[in-house]
Amino acid sequence: MGTVWRAHDERLGREVAVKELRLPDDLDAGGRAAWTARLDREARAAARLRHPGIVTVHDLVTTGDGQPWIIMDLVPGRSLADLLAEQGPLPPARAAALGLQVLDALGEAHAAGIVHRDVKPANILLEGDRVVLTDFGIAAVDGDATLTRSGALLGTPAYMSPEQVRGLPATAASDLWALGATLHTMVEGTPPFTGPATGAVLIAMATQEPAPATHAGPLAPVIRDLLHKDPTKRPPLNKTRTHLSPPPTPASTPTPTPAPASVPAPASASGSTPAPASAPASTAAPASTAAPASTAAPASTAAPASASAPASASAPATAGATASGTAGETA
Repeated sequence: MGTVWRAHDERLGREVAVKELRLPDDLDAGGRAAWTARLDREARAAARLRHPGIVTVHDLVTTGDGQPWIIMDLVPGRSLADLLAEQGPLPPARAAALGLQVLDALGEAHAAGIVHRDVKPANILLEGDRVVLTDFGIAAVDGDATLTRSGALLGTPAYMSPEQVRGLPATAASDLWALGATLHTMVEGTPPFTGPATGAVLIAMATQEPAPATHAGPLAPVIRDLLHKDPTKRPPLNKTRTHLSPPPTPASTPTPTPAPASVPAPASASGSTPAPASAPASTAAPASTAAPASTAAPASTAAPASASAPASASAPATAGATASGTAGETA
């Protein structure tokens, strides 16, 4: 419905993407107004969302000739459809990682009351490890008048849910069906329903079961459940996220390091371990020498008696001081 151009924003000095609405030449005024309203809806729907997995819309500009243009964030990458065309089917783990990012973007849109209605590989852009959902041109927005007209088929048949094909309102479960079809395409290389023309695809969708995903590995159950024809039996978004998330890595248990074996001490002759040698006994201090006994003072000479009185007896000699006791031995 449109062509996306790479452009330069001269005022802000940045690279942007500009989507031009390309209309068939045979459209009447009513048809042109309907397609213009579709582009306006895309701009308003995407502008309501702020998520790294959803393309950012900066502005909607209408030139003097009535031509509308959407100014968007430039995603310098290719689409998932281009990747599959170049490399073929993807490993299940890679498909699950991409599908998980698309699921997160859809969760943001659904929380805001927006149903994309056209999830498919061509509307999924890849920028390194980043996955961006784009083209909300036929989104169903709560509070907006529907663009569906009698006889109009809005969406890509191979990725439309069975209820959309029957003309019933699209819901969040319809986007999950389209995600299941996209996952099937990633691992198998083809959508779950194929045919030589649009009518054949629609008939197959109404009368047949989806082709088995033989290369899906662990993704086979979730793809099967998402492609259930009854929207009420499709897994909800949170359960789908659990199925697409990689299993948790078990915590590694450290290997205990054995303690070095102790070397036994050599046994003594009696078989027991000898006690450590004690410190040498201290040498006893020699006994102190006793002080020599003091020599007794000599007896004083008695004075000569007077003639009239008899001589007095002399005083006995004073005994000298005894020797002090010896010091005891030091233990």
